[in-house]
Amino acid sequence: MSSSASHDPPPVGMSLPNWRPVAVPPREPRRGRYMTLEPLDASRHGASLASLFAAEDPATWTYMGYGPFESPATCLTWLRTIDHGDDPIFLAVLDSRAREPLGVLSWNRIDPANGVIEIAHVVFSSRLKRTRVASEAVIEMIRWAWELGYRRIEWKCDALNGPSRQAATRFGFVYEGTFRQAVVVKQRNRDTAWFSIIDTQRPRLEKAYEAWLADSNFDEAGRQRSKLNEGGRHEE
Repeated sequence: MSSSASHDPPPVGMSLPNWRPVAVPPREPRRGRYMTLEPLDASRHGASLASLFAAEDPATWTYMGYGPFESPATCLTWLRTIDHGDDPIFLAVLDSRAREPLGVLSWNRIDPANGVIEIAHVVFSSRLKRTRVASEAVIEMIRWAWELGYRRIEWKCDALNGPSRQAATRFGFVYEGTFRQAVVVKQRNRDTAWFSIIDTQRPRLEKAYEAWLADSNFDEAGRQRSKLNEGGRHEE
């Protein structure tokens, strides 16, 4: 029996005829309701951050490529090596009321040509963890990326880092898989878990973020009434 070659065209991805490269995030402050993101400057933010980070439980640094720090001086030296970089771009997280830096995070693996960017190096002091300031900092990073036109926002972590995985899911990142034996960190193997948010999730997540950030969602002591992930399932 004779066979004939198929003339059906091969499948291709969705057409993006109007796509243009997007901008690198600007080095400027980003203000939210409860916090402000500022480009990290060790001369301005370093002393406060170094004092906080050096006092953290060593377990804070288990899954990071740096730390723990023996003293504020050694931490300040590290902060001076990461501010003013092009990729990653570090930002300090300031409580809007106290105007004091309490943590850092960064833009990482910035790819304007493809509209892909990662939120990484999330290091929050004990004073910042599990607060609405901390949550808003991540939310504002996501919103900022959307406003700049990024199609894909990534979150990666050590596959054994349970709190980071839970945070990714809480903010709406979708688990995509684990890269086995991806890197070596502190002379240990690291399998890296990958998560992402894509632009089609934006309408639903914006609604959930806005509901969670509303003043009415917090009592007089600043405790949340409804959890962020109660705004709807984030899985696609």
